[in-house]
Amino acid sequence: MNPLPRCRGRSGLASRVKSALLWLLLVYASVPVLVKLCPSIQAKLVFLNFVRLPYFIDLQRPLDQGLNHTHNFYLEPEEGLKIGVWHTVPDHMWRAAAGQDGEWFHSMLRSSHPVVLYLHGNAGTRGGDHRVQLYKVLSSLAYHVVTFDYRGWGDSDGSPSEAGMTVDSLFVYTWLRQRVEKRPLYIWGHSLGTGVATNLVRQLCERGSPPDALVLESPFTNIREEARSHPFSTIYRFLPGFDWFFLDAISENNIRFASDENVHHISCPVLILHAEDDAVVPFHLGQKLYHQATQSQSLSGHKVQFVPFPASRNYRHKYIYRSPELPRILRYRPLEPPLRLLFCDTTLLPGSFGAQLRLQAPEHKLDSGGLRRSVHFLLTFQ
Repeated sequence: MNPLPRCRGRSGLASRVKSALLWLLLVYASVPVLVKLCPSIQAKLVFLNFVRLPYFIDLQRPLDQGLNHTHNFYLEPEEGLKIGVWHTVPDHMWRAAAGQDGEWFHSMLRSSHPVVLYLHGNAGTRGGDHRVQLYKVLSSLAYHVVTFDYRGWGDSDGSPSEAGMTVDSLFVYTWLRQRVEKRPLYIWGHSLGTGVATNLVRQLCERGSPPDALVLESPFTNIREEARSHPFSTIYRFLPGFDWFFLDAISENNIRFASDENVHHISCPVLILHAEDDAVVPFHLGQKLYHQATQSQSLSGHKVQFVPFPASRNYRHKYIYRSPELPRILRYRPLEPPLRLLFCDTTLLPGSFGAQLRLQAPEHKLDSGGLRRSVHFLLTFQ
């Protein structure tokens, strides 16, 4: 029996495995070099605006996504640059919304119902499934929901940049504020959109016109810490020079999304929502941002709350909208309209000094019934 063919077979297999390993090593070593030589590659990986999921969606027809009370239109934040916008009215208006034009939808912003400006994360479009599901939840709670695709996303013109995303957000917010006037207007950011949201709210607060509240869903502290914690960076995280190869390339594109800095310039109620099993933006980054916000002087006197969702719920990075507790969280957290003092009647109590206060919420209520509520409580100083 001749053992040579078997030996040759084993030798050939070993050679192929060796070649494959060498190729993998070459690819592994070349990626950091390519990113360093072409920083724009890293910018594309941060924005992922070229990943358009779901495919074959017609953004001009939100009806196809089950949003039969949503109007698609376009705004122009800069001359020659158009961005696509959706406006979903409160759920109970869906019959009245059938067949209506933009004029009707815009006029509905003057109704008593509060408005949420939603800033989505990277990848996909305003028509992403988890985003659409959140619009439906908020609409069922009697919110108007206005969302849009930043420049370079979806059917919007232009190329993405942090500065451009912030400019687009400020333009849409200003457009909304002019129509909403004094009624509640909230800003909700998700994932990368939380970085845009804190950029926007910082600018608004520095101008003396903060929104009524800021909601941060699955937020991070800053883009460098998020990139270091992202699953894609796992195989390179312990590579010598990781920061120099990858994180500095992000900075070279003027991408910071420094929410940890922005919270020190924000002066409005803040609500942070984060799932413990979030693998894209780790839970500890949301916790860290919350702790930094609680130490912010500018947020002193404003509600800053953190709501964790246990890993057993399996909400991960983008399914918090499934929480049956979300309506209660939104109704009784920072999105509750401010209470207004109607009168104060002081009464001496045995062994204490007491003041009985009667407060009443403004006529615009967040619950779909739009009912006014009174809150009675006794304030006692021992």
